[in-house]
Amino acid sequence: MMAAGAALALALWLLLPPTGVAGAGPPPIQDGEFTFLLPAGRKQCFYQSAPANASLETEYQVIGGAGLDVDFSLESPQGVLLVSEARKADGMHTVEPTEAGDYKLCFDNSFSTISEKLVFFELIFDSLQEDEEVEGWAEAVEPEEMLDVKMEDIKESIETMRARLERSIQMLTLLRALEARDRNLQEGNLERVTFWSAVNVAVLLLVAVAQVCTLKRFFQDKRPVPT
Repeated sequence: MMAAGAALALALWLLLPPTGVAGAGPPPIQDGEFTFLLPAGRKQCFYQSAPANASLETEYQVIGGAGLDVDFSLESPQGVLLVSEARKADGMHTVEPTEAGDYKLCFDNSFSTISEKLVFFELIFDSLQEDEEVEGWAEAVEPEEMLDVKMEDIKESIETMRARLERSIQMLTLLRALEARDRNLQEGNLERVTFWSAVNVAVLLLVAVAQVCTLKRFFQDKRPVPT
């Protein structure tokens, strides 16, 4: 009975949104993903705040546009260039540990004068603040010595499940980006194939009409009509 009550309290603690507490630290930074259209000859930058001593993982994919490539750069809050890539279709980079401040992510399409690019990128944080929040679970249940199930085992199982679920979500997001890029590429190939097939059919029709007219002229009676 005591174990059931503890499990119910733990479930309510996980499901209910946290309430504000005086003196509590700032809320943890959430992971995010974004898809945007980068015009030809333009450069676009994004700023993302990060806490100190955390892990920041950034991943991007060019899912639309001719060439499927873009220039990418990542700068620290102090202005130090951490990553610089040219004409890449995708990339994944990890900054660990992070500095407190705003990281700058830039996507550059200035080398292209005609084609715009559809870019997807994702930011994943692994902050130590989350581990501190997990320690608060013990406050919602009875003391450990009064429970049949150890809290440490419960926390370890939940943490393992949470990590696996987060990784599954990241993989699904990446697969969606890859699927969108492949679909755009196939649709572009289909348009080109359809266009040139129509051109070939038109040329064949014109050649056939020209051959018929030429043959008709060969077999026309050239003798003068008697008066």
